Amino acid sequence: MAPYEPEKDTSEAADLRVGRRKAARYAVPIAVAGVAAATIGLVPALATSGDPDLPKVTAQELIEKIAASDTQQLSGNVKISTDLGLPSIGGMTGGFGGGGGGADRGEDGEGKGSAADPKGKLMELASGTHTLRVAADGPDRQKVSVLEDAAEYSVIHNGDDMWAYDSASNEAYHAKDAGKGGAAERHGKGGRDVPEGMPATPKEFAEQALKAADGTTSVTVDGTAQVAGRDAYRLVIKPKQSGSTVGRITVAVDEKTGTPLKFTLTPASGGAAVVDAGFTKVDFGKPSASTFDFTPPKGAKVTEADEHAAKGRDFKEKAGKGGAGGKEFGEGDLNGMNVIGKGWGSIAELKLPGGKGLPKAGSGDVPQDAQKLLDSLGDQVEGRFGSGTIFSTRLVNALITDDGTVYVGAVTKDALVKAADAAH
Repeated sequence: MAPYEPEKDTSEAADLRVGRRKAARYAVPIAVAGVAAATIGLVPALATSGDPDLPKVTAQELIEKIAASDTQQLSGNVKISTDLGLPSIGGMTGGFGGGGGGADRGEDGEGKGSAADPKGKLMELASGTHTLRVAADGPDRQKVSVLEDAAEYSVIHNGDDMWAYDSASNEAYHAKDAGKGGAAERHGKGGRDVPEGMPATPKEFAEQALKAADGTTSVTVDGTAQVAGRDAYRLVIKPKQSGSTVGRITVAVDEKTGTPLKFTLTPASGGAAVVDAGFTKVDFGKPSASTFDFTPPKGAKVTEADEHAAKGRDFKEKAGKGGAGGKEFGEGDLNGMNVIGKGWGSIAELKLPGGKGLPKAGSGDVPQDAQKLLDSLGDQVEGRFGSGTIFSTRLVNALITDDGTVYVGAVTKDALVKAADAAH
């Protein structure tokens, strides 16, 4: 179906920015994981038998509809698929019951993390296809369950408590005062002990995309769709700038409530979507109060968040005596970040510690097999900056130069090389 109106030009940019700023203030208070994350092409379960016939709206009107939406109660199933062109992260993090949730592991298990720790568990959503069962009842009660063939992993926020439970390992993770200060600051917005900024619902994906939309962006309404049995408009967001790896972002917006029901990010290179997240079933009624009740099953190992954090600090301090300084990655390991460019073409520039790039063949810095693996993962490039290695996904590329400078962004390889050349 043809777009309802032509691409917005710069004369309308101010009006669009106002609507986008309003839209960014609203978020469904559910989170499962941050980048993050991303999905594969259109999911058959979300397909429709025909596009509904709805009243025409402009992009500005549809953005304002999203901004005006104040959905506080819902339940349903969400399918999230990611195709970054990387090996499955699930195998790297241990999978369900694999104990991959905790990153801090010392000798004799000291500092060992909980298999139910959301920081590790929910990163599994960054690869493959997953089905989530979600429920929300205002800002104080949310639940997200990741469903697998033989296991279920749930994060439950109910008032001052945040619980995470992994049925495969029969382990639970508990954070108190989840809705207040103190622990709320330690465990993220709304008391969520999950990677910050990792969206869980189509609305959260959409809001992150809208925040990036400005004069560098085309925003149009491109027909209608039906998602999870509900009529929706398709909002299409495209970069106007060259050099971005993002082709288009399509958001299906519920015609009645203004709630985004589906989010799809297609790369500029074409093919299957990098991110596809959408409801397969949704109900905007009030979930049962029992949905958010949780008591650890008999025999479950329970890890308290504060106790877990204390053990991790003790382990880091001991490791620091051996020369690591007891710092976590990011605490002094990387020098200050500089952002080159703007909009979709933004590139982050930062320095690796020690002013050195990756190990080179024959240097003896890493075992020979490890060196071969490292060399096979990247492409060697040269320019005015010298030489370096580019590591690529279908969305994000990173250049690490021999002098230890890192350039990373959702841009093409050529854009990274040009940025590195311009900095020298």
